[in-house]
Amino acid sequence: MPLSLQKFREIVFHLVYSSGFGECEEEGITALVMQQLCVTKSAVRKARETWNNVVEKQEVIDNLIKEHSKEYDFERIPRIERAILRLGVYEMLFSTTVPPKVAISEAIRLSRKFATPESATFVNAILDGIYQKR
Repeated sequence: MPLSLQKFREIVFHLVYSSGFGECEEEGITALVMQQLCVTKSAVRKARETWNNVVEKQEVIDNLIKEHSKEYDFERIPRIERAILRLGVYEMLFSTTVPPKVAISEAIRLSRKFATPESATFVNAILDGIYQKR
């Protein structure tokens, strides 16, 4: 059964989020994500490619988030929201397969699913600010 884009995005989100906790063994993270999300090893490996792209662009992405989060210090943004924002900005600006408005919508969906309804509003405001400026 083919993997939906939403499920794929959730795998990438989990990888981005887990990378904020220090160095972890690749096989350990792969096994954990496979177990938690009920996905195949090949799906996680494919998601790792996107995750690597996010990590490569992380400095640029973080600077954009800082620039548009004037009222809230970047370091005080909860890890979940930071991971969602990083993935959202990456998809919006660097992915050739995701339209920017879909990236924003999906980031809001991830916020509602993994964080809080209030964080969805915050994520929307940051991503929309970046989108409007670009």
